Amino acid sequence: MRKAFVGLATLLMLVVVAQFFLAASGAFDTAPNDESFQPHRALGPAILLLAVLLTVVAALARMPGRLVGMAGLVAGLIVVQFVIAELAKAFGDGTTAGQLVFGLHAVNGLVIVAVVGRIVRQARALSRSGAAPQRRAGAGGDAGASRSAAGPAEPAAAP
Repeated sequence: MRKAFVGLATLLMLVVVAQFFLAASGAFDTAPNDESFQPHRALGPAILLLAVLLTVVAALARMPGRLVGMAGLVAGLIVVQFVIAELAKAFGDGTTAGQLVFGLHAVNGLVIVAVVGRIVRQARALSRSGAAPQRRAGAGGDAGASRSAAGPAEPAAAP
């Protein structure tokens, strides 16, 4: 399951990079804005679904809580992308306020790249090390294993 998480995180990084490519292509296209940014807009919901799926897989794979949280953060940041775009439209595409708000869309996109990159690095490191997820003491059926997981046993009292 951890390898699936690594693969999914890597796929998410590739799709986010593709999203930047589509945004740049739309920015330098001679077609009208609605038409030139259509591929960029179409990929957004797919990225959100992929980020939510990554969060679910992280939880199912019993990844460390920090990784599960970062995967959820990515999904939240993607929702913020939609909010920023709608807010910029509300201010008006050609207005200074609209352009300033829409500039946050690119900044938030960079934050998404940074968080996904960190997830990929940490997930690969965990996958390579083969570190087993932490279990609470007593979670398994073996009493000896739960004692060793909790720490060394106290020494027996001398007679």
